[in-house]
Amino acid sequence: VQLQASGGGSVQPGGSLRLSCAATGVTADNYAIGWFRQAPGKEREGVSCINSRDGSTFYADSVRGRFTISRDEATNAVYLQMNSLKPEDTAVYYCAAEPAPFVARKRPPPYDPNEYDYWGRGTQVTVSS
Repeated sequence: VQLQASGGGSVQPGGSLRLSCAATGVTADNYAIGWFRQAPGKEREGVSCINSRDGSTFYADSVRGRFTISRDEATNAVYLQMNSLKPEDTAVYYCAAEPAPFVARKRPPPYDPNEYDYWGRGTQVTVSS
């Protein structure tokens, strides 16, 4: 499984960014995939996750209503639309996937980074005026 995240950048508060994650090599027809972030000096945290089969989702309280996760079933791509960005959203964002059935069947999909085995390289998101 390979994951490639892209779409990070620098924006002013209130701005928007769209992150993309291209997943290849995923042979399972049901897996959890999502976005995590890590700010300097902080632990990695779950931002938003989605189940590949039924589209059930998880959103962290800090981003609910501002971020939207979506998936393209045909390409195994996952997107994170981030609106109304705040300085506290500044972090390196990672895409991760987990095809193991005992994880993939959880509803909503898990947000604990420790439950995900496959990680892509991060993409930096900086929100600053």
